[in-house]
Amino acid sequence: MPRFGGAFFILANRSMGYGKIILMAEFPEHVADVLPESKTKLEKPKLYKVLLHNDDFTTMEFVVFVLEYVFQRSEAEAFSIMLKVHNEGVGVAGIYPHDIAYMKSHKTMNLAKAREYPLLCTLEEE
Repeated sequence: MPRFGGAFFILANRSMGYGKIILMAEFPEHVADVLPESKTKLEKPKLYKVLLHNDDFTTMEFVVFVLEYVFQRSEAEAFSIMLKVHNEGVGVAGIYPHDIAYMKSHKTMNLAKAREYPLLCTLEEE
């Protein structure tokens, strides 16, 4: 590219017509100030427990289904968590960052609502 007086010039392309010269932005001859490299310290996201609460109407089979389908638990893990929910009133389905925990809890509640179960699923900061 031709350079004249500290500014860059380029020849225009066909859409602008031949022979036109466009003035580009002025650039300094040399860089006097160099910015130091900054190191950004990233924090791990806060984790949230997804809790399933016991009720008298939601079937044990549905709770196992939700744990397998939504929370990707094995059949044995799902059965164990379901029994904990049944016996203790609440059980931890999983621990995730907020966005994932929120999505999984709402997916669980929507599945329960579609089958007319009053299953309650809440989030609790770990």
